[in-house]
Amino acid sequence: MTPIHLLLVDDEQGFVEALARRLVGRGYLADSAMSGEEALRLLDEKNDIDVVLLDVKMPGIDGLETLRRIKAMQPLVETIMLTAHATVDTAVEAMRIGARDYLMKPCDLLALTGKVDAAALRKRERESKIIDVRTRPYITEHEKQALIAAILAS
Repeated sequence: MTPIHLLLVDDEQGFVEALARRLVGRGYLADSAMSGEEALRLLDEKNDIDVVLLDVKMPGIDGLETLRRIKAMQPLVETIMLTAHATVDTAVEAMRIGARDYLMKPCDLLALTGKVDAAALRKRERESKIIDVRTRPYITEHEKQALIAAILAS
């Protein structure tokens, strides 16, 4: 099975480096970005990222705006928000925009990897469903687009 490819986005370089080492040591692939802008550039260049671990509070484009743009660029990519500054309003807004989960830093690595695995599985299942829809010869293009929209909205 293809390893899960992560993008770690946080302005705290030490945190990103330490987390990347721990995740790579467990068999994940990990790229990192120190800002929302850098994360968006990486996502534009790469089409194999499964899950983004995204800090909420960052200078420049914050985590919520970065999440909005990720969902517009690559709606299948799953995003897990990580923050040391959680509020109920921010968590609700992140989930409304399309975050898969919302965790407090520091978080337990086993809990994080469980959520990452579930998010990657969801992404891959949705990709498979979309491929299935696109290859159906017996439905119209309009029906295909409606089914794909439903998959993306699920």
